[in-house]
Amino acid sequence: MPGKIFYRERRKTAEGEKKPRYRVVAVAGTDLKMYSNHLRMSELKHIAQSEKAQLICLPKGEKHADPEPAGTSA
Repeated sequence: MPGKIFYRERRKTAEGEKKPRYRVVAVAGTDLKMYSNHLRMSELKHIAQSEKAQLICLPKGEKHADPEPAGTSA
């Protein structure tokens, strides 16, 4: 059974910002230690491929969902 790497998108990044956008939340089923807090998707994919692990993106909660555009409420 392959391992799993759970990650989420960072909250405080802007579009086009040249900072890593993802944070690893948990690792299951593999002996892997992460020393970086924030990673790029290409780095996550490379780690997952070398560890034969599956990447799982955690969804945002309702509180942090994108707000409705102005003027669309009934």
